[in-house]
Amino acid sequence: MARILIIDDDLNLCNILVNFMESLHLQAYAVHTLADALLYVQKDDYDLVLLDLGLPDGNGLEFLPDLLSIPSAPEVIIITGAGDTCGAELAFKYGAWDYIRKPFLKDEVFLPITRALQYRLEKKANKGPVTLDRNGIIGNSAVIRGCLDDVARACISDASVLVTGESGTGKELFARAIHNNSKRASCRFVPVDCGALTETLVESILFGHEKGAFTGALKHSDGLIKQAEGGTLFLDEIGELPFIIQKSLLRTLQEKRFLPLGADTEVSVDFRLVAATNRDLDKMVGKGGFRKDLLFRIRGSEINLPLLRDRKQDIEEIVLGKIHQFGEHDGNEAKGISREFFDVLKAQEWPGNVRELLNTLEYAMAEAGQDPTLYPKHLPPKYRAEVLHLKTASPKGFVSGSIDYPDIGEDFPSMPEYRIGTERKYLQELVMRANGDRHVACRLSGVSQSRLYDLLKKYNLSLADTSDN
Repeated sequence: MARILIIDDDLNLCNILVNFMESLHLQAYAVHTLADALLYVQKDDYDLVLLDLGLPDGNGLEFLPDLLSIPSAPEVIIITGAGDTCGAELAFKYGAWDYIRKPFLKDEVFLPITRALQYRLEKKANKGPVTLDRNGIIGNSAVIRGCLDDVARACISDASVLVTGESGTGKELFARAIHNNSKRASCRFVPVDCGALTETLVESILFGHEKGAFTGALKHSDGLIKQAEGGTLFLDEIGELPFIIQKSLLRTLQEKRFLPLGADTEVSVDFRLVAATNRDLDKMVGKGGFRKDLLFRIRGSEINLPLLRDRKQDIEEIVLGKIHQFGEHDGNEAKGISREFFDVLKAQEWPGNVRELLNTLEYAMAEAGQDPTLYPKHLPPKYRAEVLHLKTASPKGFVSGSIDYPDIGEDFPSMPEYRIGTERKYLQELVMRANGDRHVACRLSGVSQSRLYDLLKKYNLSLADTSDN
């Protein structure tokens, strides 16, 4: 019998849903706070969770990633009376099954519930021992595990994949992982840096040419697309691909054939495309810089890689793994690492993401020389100075200065009421001190950008606000 957990502070609705679930021969339980929900999911496994967003002790969206990362990994259906399109998009991004607005009829939840449970049964039936070749991807945070789940799903089909993320987040690593775990792993993985292709040579480099096709074409060239025959073509920074070439690429993806420069006969080709970009391709489409039909074609599935500052719990594992690799490469024993060294690394914002971290580790290793243990003194001065700046400007991640907290007088408030009041006051002070700069606001508060926006939306605030609403 499937087990259902309902998390909602509306007691009447909970009773209705429990009775409804039991009428479907499902085992249902109801809790009314996130704290109680945490106790329940830690104690027992559930197949499906119905999650409200506006709960007394927090927003359900904040709990969703933790809920999806527990070992039982239940399917989650959001039920809310205060939802909006942005909230739904974020819920789906985290992995929610469906998003239902209150009030609703029983028939409106019956189909999503039955479909989610059917999907779960099918997933369990088909689940076998799968060992994913990570290809050097390090980390076990919830967001990285989610990305690896996306890789596993992408490997099943032959559809194109778009990997997005800022520079240094590891887009090529993930592209190679998709290739290595696919049925095409025995054939070539051909990487192409679209940003390095000149507009005059890009067509020849990608599609090849015949001898004498143009000045300097002294011999036949297959081109990179043909070289990926049977394997994977990785177009890194595809947003840099000249617009005139995008049409040719689209036709090649659709027809599985192309005409090399100077040739009379088309060449057939069989390859899988994985593309990557750090640009907003949807915005580029709106401005006429990228073909809409090509975007549809390359976005068979999409994997969005997180910023390093949004998965700082992975930093220690990344550092330990890379320090060990450095030691093996140099033939030396791996160095020890002090706790203070890790503390400095975790305090950084890492705008260059994992690539910047690895460059910093190389600097530290060179600076340490024969020293057996890495200490903060081995890091570049700017990183050590940044920690001092943060401590001076904002001890323990909080905004310095006084905040007017709600008074506790004769009308003693409940804890949720008091928490809401203090949180709102804090955010108002934060907005004022950050002066509308989201990077400053994130640094002062010590929270990620997505978390900050969720909190601001919760209290109807924005970074443009400088006074009480």
